[in-house]
Amino acid sequence: MTKSFASEIIQKYEPIENVKQAHQMSLEGFTRYMSSSDCLLFNNECEKVYQDMTHPLSDYFISSSHNTYLISDQLVGPSDIWGYISALLKGCRCLEIDCWDGSQNEPVVYHGYTLTSKLLFKTVIQAIRKYAFITSDYPLVISLENHCSPSQQEVMADNLQFILGDALLSDMLDDFPDKLPSPEALKFKILVRNKKKGTLTETRERRHSDKHGQIQEFEEYEESDQEEEEDQVQESESLDVVRDNPEKGTRSRSLVRLPRFRKRRVKVALALSDLVIYTKAEKFRNFQHSRQYQQFNESNSIGESEARKLSKLAVSDFILHTSKFITRIYPKATRADSSNFNPQEFWNVGCQMVALNFQTPGLPMDLQIGKFLDNGNCGYILKPQFLRDSETKFNPNEALQNSNPLTLTIRLISGIQLPPSYSSNKADALVIIEIFGVLNDQVKQQTRVIKGNAFSPRWNETFTFIIQVPELAMIRFVVESQNILAGNEFLGQYTLPVLCMSKGNNPKGYRRIPLFSKIGQSLEPASLFTYVWYVR
Repeated sequence: MTKSFASEIIQKYEPIENVKQAHQMSLEGFTRYMSSSDCLLFNNECEKVYQDMTHPLSDYFISSSHNTYLISDQLVGPSDIWGYISALLKGCRCLEIDCWDGSQNEPVVYHGYTLTSKLLFKTVIQAIRKYAFITSDYPLVISLENHCSPSQQEVMADNLQFILGDALLSDMLDDFPDKLPSPEALKFKILVRNKKKGTLTETRERRHSDKHGQIQEFEEYEESDQEEEEDQVQESESLDVVRDNPEKGTRSRSLVRLPRFRKRRVKVALALSDLVIYTKAEKFRNFQHSRQYQQFNESNSIGESEARKLSKLAVSDFILHTSKFITRIYPKATRADSSNFNPQEFWNVGCQMVALNFQTPGLPMDLQIGKFLDNGNCGYILKPQFLRDSETKFNPNEALQNSNPLTLTIRLISGIQLPPSYSSNKADALVIIEIFGVLNDQVKQQTRVIKGNAFSPRWNETFTFIIQVPELAMIRFVVESQNILAGNEFLGQYTLPVLCMSKGNNPKGYRRIPLFSKIGQSLEPASLFTYVWYVR
């Protein structure tokens, strides 16, 4: 620390004037400094948008929600506007709306074939318009799961145009006729994701024409085997694909599931179809089909079970696919309790829209919220170069060659006013530090237990982590109260990207880690006091 920097700290935080003039700091001044944002573990430079926002949309991780209208389970829970408001305030940039025919020609939003309550489609769109750009200026995607008849699809189109107005992107941008635009080019725009028939040029040619009553009908392939089990892929469902590698003269093999498809007829109202510009929903068949036929403005949705198999059996093809096309991953149908999967495994292969149930707290949502703290919580995180490069050799499942690892050392000194146990007014406190990232980076370490002291436990323990791919790594601090019989009790947590821990050019220093409850509320002043340093 330089003298000039120390002087700045004294001038900013020392409350006693004569102490300040003597270029000294009292205990009160030091306490104010240690409690300030300047001493937080999270780098305050990451609190603003600092990444290059001029890449195509497919180059970004995009904060995404699944079945956003639900605020409880998937079967009998209520649908509520608060689901959309809450997600938008958290920086979500892709919302999902399940649309069904309603009475009096008014489309409704609910989880079909269940007892969940219903919302009017137009009410949902009104709420989205009001809150769309409060947290982030960057484009919002409305992903429609559309079960409506063509006549009510026309009502949906009218609602979208009338309520969203100029915020709705209803025509391609002149500078982007054949490539995805950037978040910067789409600032304050709302994009519709839905089925679409025809090209963007055809859409522009009929922009001002009367589309009432015009219906587009086409055949779509859908997977006939909707098996959600996590069983290993059977030989009868797999294809051994052999690819020649001209550079190395070797042949690489990967197992790719051979899905069974059936055709079905799809009817889309032209008025709604023409509102889909850069986010056309296209059924995913296989990577070879996508390489040959998928267009730049087409995106895929893949269920978590299928995506998990692909990430293990065809990881190189998966990463190549996500380097070109927006890919959305959604929870499997058996998650009736609205539970979530670990999103890290799909970020590792470059999936842009990893959609979670935002209403369900826990580890997956801690990772989601922590990841998108970066880049000003704008909902867009630029993917690392090795996930954007079509020539990449990156494989998150294998040890990396010629990597540039980061060595992170954390001395966990003490806790400050930790929340007490619910079962008593004290806690037997311990801290778990866990790294999430590529397979070889995932590790967990924990402190010893401090008995009966939640107010000011002291550990003074040091932990070292060697992180091979810090660009994808997340770190999570969890405080628990030990309970041998009933299982440890959660007291608080904090999760953030590893690369958001640095403070400018200072790779080491004392840091305070704020704690948050299971539902994401601040537990201030509860925090951890640490000394952090790293080498790369």
